[in-house]
Amino acid sequence: MLWEYLQPVTIRFGEGVVGDLTKVAAELGCSRGLLVSDPFFMKSGLAQKIVDASQGALVDVYSQVSPNPEVTEVDACARQIRAGGIDFLVALGGGSALDCAKAAGSICFTGDSIRKYHGTGVAMPQKHLPLIAIPTTAGTGSEVTCVSVLSDKELGKKGPIVSNAFYPAIALIDPELTYTLPPYMTASTGIDVLCHAVEGFWSKGHQPICDALALHASKIVFQYLRTAVKEPSNKEARAKMAEASVIAGLAFTLPKTTSSHACSFPLTNLLHIPHGEACGLTLDYFARINADAQDGRIHAFARELGFKDMYDMADAIHQLKVDIGLRCDLKEYHLTDEQVADLVRISRHPNLYNNPVDITDEMLDAMYQSMR
Repeated sequence: MLWEYLQPVTIRFGEGVVGDLTKVAAELGCSRGLLVSDPFFMKSGLAQKIVDASQGALVDVYSQVSPNPEVTEVDACARQIRAGGIDFLVALGGGSALDCAKAAGSICFTGDSIRKYHGTGVAMPQKHLPLIAIPTTAGTGSEVTCVSVLSDKELGKKGPIVSNAFYPAIALIDPELTYTLPPYMTASTGIDVLCHAVEGFWSKGHQPICDALALHASKIVFQYLRTAVKEPSNKEARAKMAEASVIAGLAFTLPKTTSSHACSFPLTNLLHIPHGEACGLTLDYFARINADAQDGRIHAFARELGFKDMYDMADAIHQLKVDIGLRCDLKEYHLTDEQVADLVRISRHPNLYNNPVDITDEMLDAMYQSMR
């Protein structure tokens, strides 16, 4: 077995580490930064608090980032970077703000729209502004990945761009920033953590270091996600889920995600189900499909987590979703045959081909039909 491991992001983890921002910018040799955030943190005052605490290092804010960041937002952010003479970026928020900042930090050196690189196969330019990532959710792991997931409403598509230039320079992971995350967002982003870990483990690109990280993150999710959802002020559960998020991010970056993430794109595009919940919706289904693959290693993974086998773990994933209030089916949408056909067709995303079992249209149709 041949494999290699790369993780260029410096990770600083702990309560209060967001206070190191000014020091970190100085260490990078930067002095004129743009904060990339979403409107919520402008309204809550957190974005302004970070700007004020930066002691002049952050000179501007781009806050027009939507929950599924648009290619038009990336282009607008890049224009603001050029116009302001910005020499570094700080991304504050969930995966949306981080993904927008990653892409804008590259195309700002070109005259291109990000559309040139979104799902086209054209390689991203490798020049990139230094990026300091500050996640506010325990879910996406985007602070340690080289992936930017973007939507294009005009063309009706959503998908990732992968570039080594997208790795942040430094990730400041401060569990305190997740304390006010509402229960639903805690649940949705938390199940995304489990998807990252499990899919990274069974991906065709799996490798030993990422396998160990996937196991560590999965254990934490099963132990602490229910508590984080039901007891939002539980500091231990919040810190452990923040830990699981970054560890799962490390677990899937190189192997890449698989079937559940492939299916999440049409579920978000067509039905507007938030990303994490959309990924979790199919995880137990694919756990059963994949259980006997890879010479027993998938069952062994489940046993390491305390389950009898992966079928038993699939049942536990379903129960976890019930307990934290996430969807387990699509009955509320009253899907037509045409809508099911669209879900099947759009699920044939490149991530699907990382799955250890070849997923046919018939399998996808059976899954979606069972959810109607």
